[in-house]
Amino acid sequence: MHNEFDQLKNFPDISALRPALHSLCSRYGSVARLDILAASQAGKRQALCFLRMDSAAQEQQLMRELGVGRFGGDLVVIVDLLTPAAMTGHGAHIQLA
Repeated sequence: MHNEFDQLKNFPDISALRPALHSLCSRYGSVARLDILAASQAGKRQALCFLRMDSAAQEQQLMRELGVGRFGGDLVVIVDLLTPAAMTGHGAHIQLA
């Protein structure tokens, strides 16, 4: 896990995560699109984040420096959100796709 993603820990939902992820990615250029989908599996809540930057060079830099993966044409980051039980103080973690 990259230290830059530490700031994405402990978000309770997508609406709280979106501005933080946008801000992080904006350091590499202009974010052209950011779509975040909620997912749940075996009691684990996740945010599936699909994004595009304004240029291929910006996307390559973000992928190289943050270890972000690509799925189809989109850059993809998977963030574990807090579960209702964990909102009492246990943290979440991020997993890179």
